[in-house]
Amino acid sequence: MAQQRMLQFVTVAKETPEKRDASVRSQDFNEIYREYAERKAAEQAGRCSQCGVPYCQAHCPLGNNIPDWLRLTAEGRLQEAYELSQATNTFPEICGRICPQDRLCEGNCVIEQSGHGTVTIGSVEKYITDTAWDMGWVKPPKPHTERTESVGIIGAGPGGLAAADMLRRKGVQVTVYDRYDRAGGLLTYGIPGFKLEKDVVMNRVKQLEDGGVQFVLNCNVGVDLSFDAIRGKHDAVLIATGVYKTRDLTGPGAGANGIVRAIDYLTASNRKSFGDEVPEFESGELNATGKRVVVVGGGDTAMDCVRTAIRQGATSVKCLYRRDRANMPGSQREVQNAEEEGVEFVWLAAPKGFTGGADVEGVMVQKMRLGAPDASGRRSPEIIEGGDYLEEADLVVKALGFEPEEIPALWSVPELEVTRWGTIKADFRTHQTSLPGVYAVGDIVRGASLVVWAIRDGREAAEAILTYLAQPSTVAAE
Repeated sequence: MAQQRMLQFVTVAKETPEKRDASVRSQDFNEIYREYAERKAAEQAGRCSQCGVPYCQAHCPLGNNIPDWLRLTAEGRLQEAYELSQATNTFPEICGRICPQDRLCEGNCVIEQSGHGTVTIGSVEKYITDTAWDMGWVKPPKPHTERTESVGIIGAGPGGLAAADMLRRKGVQVTVYDRYDRAGGLLTYGIPGFKLEKDVVMNRVKQLEDGGVQFVLNCNVGVDLSFDAIRGKHDAVLIATGVYKTRDLTGPGAGANGIVRAIDYLTASNRKSFGDEVPEFESGELNATGKRVVVVGGGDTAMDCVRTAIRQGATSVKCLYRRDRANMPGSQREVQNAEEEGVEFVWLAAPKGFTGGADVEGVMVQKMRLGAPDASGRRSPEIIEGGDYLEEADLVVKALGFEPEEIPALWSVPELEVTRWGTIKADFRTHQTSLPGVYAVGDIVRGASLVVWAIRDGREAAEAILTYLAQPSTVAAE
């Protein structure tokens, strides 16, 4: 019945505006959708085979007890399903939306492996958590006992927020410092709203604020406030800044107008969705409307850029990637979504330079082939001589990945050890850095990675910080 009503609504929505407006007003879409979503969630959850070896759980970085909360969902016990999901995942409604399930839990589902189509774990996770918010089951972190110890967290992204939640639940006083005007990090400004609605992120931020987490925004550590000042104010410090330094393009014309960084392009789009004034968007500098767009890169950020450009009304959108489809780092599901939306992928292609003088007009593309595997085991791209051609473009977006900023130099803390890649060196279990009482998590340790790994790191670091705060030497130092 719910499916029939949903199909009826979709049919009505395709009618002319006059007929649609009159018809839609006579129906409660939210009621119809809720009924339909509830049935689909129970149906998918009921497909779980409850196998003896839950590969879905084993391939989840958070170790979520997926089979059990699927069973509870199938039985209609949604509050229990939510509570079980929340026990291991600080932000299940976010992971349900943006995790690459095709590479993690769903891709390793026993039913998927047997050829019968995976259980849509991410959609079920999203549904039960959205229901939890609607029903008021999601509560701010309220500790039984307040503690005097305080922790400063630098970075309000997923790793920092996950740690803040865990620490507040134990009564620790938590202050989060972030350079942006809104908390959330890449969840807020780096991921498009069509993948992660911004009210979902803001609800979590408000929940943390209601639970007693203090946010100091528009605070650029090393400029507005020194790292030493933060360290001196708190009993422990967690670094969760992420990586925002963009890998650059080289070659003739690489400095032309119209060649922009992915993070700037996505941030401008997300700010517009908040209703902010964005001069770079209004001027067209960071706006794809009416333009021929070329995005360079093959990761999830590149997919976010091409799909954003489509929604902004670009006349054409092409994605250049120097390897083939099978060797791209991004989600295959995202590539399929982009193709269905009209994005053209140009495989085995890399930019050699740019034409147009002051304003970019085209990308000089060199064709590639895959040669022998490199040190990582991936086949290295090689240039095909004489295979160059020109790809016309009014806007080129650089989505080549991100690297860490030079934190020790920026924060005047040379004793903070980093790896040869510039990431902060930290213990892989405790996340302790070379400085006593200073921890680091997420991309600033791992390099550019997944949100779910940052959440896991934040939760683990919170546990390690609680152990550190309980040591007699820490108390004596206060």
